[in-house]
Amino acid sequence: MSNLYKKKHELWLHITFASFAINDEDIKSRLYEFSLIAFRHMKWIGTNLLDNGKNYNYDRGMKLSKRSTVFEVIEALADEVKNIHPLYEESVLGKRCQTDDDYLLEYLSQILKNADNNKEVTAFNMQRKWLDKNLAQEQIDALTMFLFEESYKEYELILVYAFMQARTDDSLQFSIFQDLIDESHFHLKSFGNMMAKMGILALPRELHEMTYVIKDLEKFVTDGIAEEEAAKVMCKELSDAIKDEELSKFFNFINYQESYHIELMKKLL
Repeated sequence: MSNLYKKKHELWLHITFASFAINDEDIKSRLYEFSLIAFRHMKWIGTNLLDNGKNYNYDRGMKLSKRSTVFEVIEALADEVKNIHPLYEESVLGKRCQTDDDYLLEYLSQILKNADNNKEVTAFNMQRKWLDKNLAQEQIDALTMFLFEESYKEYELILVYAFMQARTDDSLQFSIFQDLIDESHFHLKSFGNMMAKMGILALPRELHEMTYVIKDLEKFVTDGIAEEEAAKVMCKELSDAIKDEELSKFFNFINYQESYHIELMKKLL
C-alpha cells in the first residue's frame, strides 16, 4: 500500500500536468476533474495505511516528459494509468480506484479516436511570452520567477495540509485544512495553466520529509502566516510591475485570497 500511495501521488501529478499542458478547454477541464479524483484516491489510500498502523511519505520518482502533441500526452498518460493497476488490492477501495481508472482510460481512448484532437502542445516550448501581450523582458522575468516559486508553494501546501488533516481528530482543524487544500488546488491550477501558456510548464520540486512531518503545529502555522504575508507582497509587487490590466487584476485577486488564508490560519492558532 505504501508503494501504491507513491504511485497514486505520481499519477495525480501526471493527470494534473497533462491537463495544464493541453490547450483544448474541454479536454483540459475533464482531465483536471480526473486529477481531483486521483487526489481523493491518495487521501483514502493514506487513511487506509494510517488505520492499519502504517505510514506514507511524499517521495516520488517521476519525470514530466515534454510532449509536443496532444496524442503524445494522452498516450503517455494512459500508460501511467495502466501501470498502477497491478498494485490495487482486492478490496472495496481497490475496486473503486480500479473502476475510476478504467473510466479515465475509456475517456482517453475516446480522445485518441478523433484526429481533430491531436493539436500541438506548446506548454514546453520555452517561448516565455504571455499570450499576445508585448510585456517587457523584466516583467516576463518577474512573472516567470513568481510562477515557479508559487507553483511549488501551492504544491507543498496541498501535501502538507493533507498530511496534517489525515492526522487530526479535531473537526475545526479538519475543516480549515480542507479549505486551505481546496484553495491551494485552485492556485496550483491557475499558476500551472499560466506556466503552460508561457511554454515553461515544469513539475514543482520534490518535498523533503522535514517539510511535512510537523513537530510543532503552532510554529508551523505561525511560519505559514508569515509565508502567506510574503506571498501577498509578491502579488502586490508583481501587480504593480506588470503593465497589463488583466494580469494586475488577477494578482490582486490572488492577493485578497491570501489575506483570507491568513485568517483561516489564525483560527488554527
